[in-house]
Amino acid sequence: MIEVLVLYYSRHGATAQLAREIAQGIDSVKGVSARIRTVPAVSANTEATESDIPEQGPPYAEPADLKECAGLAMGSPTRFGNMAAPMKYFLDGTVGTWLAGDLINKPFCVFTSTGSLHGGQETTLTSMALPLIHHGMLWLGIPYSEQALNDTRTGGTPYGVTHWAGGQGQHPISEHEKTLARAQGARLAKAALALQHMDKS
Repeated sequence: MIEVLVLYYSRHGATAQLAREIAQGIDSVKGVSARIRTVPAVSANTEATESDIPEQGPPYAEPADLKECAGLAMGSPTRFGNMAAPMKYFLDGTVGTWLAGDLINKPFCVFTSTGSLHGGQETTLTSMALPLIHHGMLWLGIPYSEQALNDTRTGGTPYGVTHWAGGQGQHPISEHEKTLARAQGARLAKAALALQHMDKS
């Protein structure tokens, strides 16, 4: 059994819901299970600290989660067309993982939730993908053979699954978004299995 890490930051819950749908897709593939982790919030107040253990939800990610995973699904809400600061802060602290080459040749996918339909979904996905490419990871998008990608009137891109939450978070995750999230998770899990013995040199 191998594990695929589902790592996310979620402020109002929509990104966390997408993470759970992706985890279902991962778990649907024989021989693969999802390990769900989150990251703590950051504060402009330099004296503010978070507990080492979140009050609810999955544990915070540690370097060992990255080393031990066979693949990675990473998600964040959109902040002005970019990933949220807590996810960027976490990634900025992965220099040791980069030096060790722990993520080389592992597949990844990215996902996001936005308040507006054209609020930077694709640029946010790209912003998350760039540091993972620097880690030597392999980007998996969603092919148009997934019919929901053609049919969706909500979220969904070939770069990764997305959710259109609405300005007040009024839109629940649509059936197309759920379908794409599960398909993306399953595709990531299958790729992780196939790449298990790929040489890092």
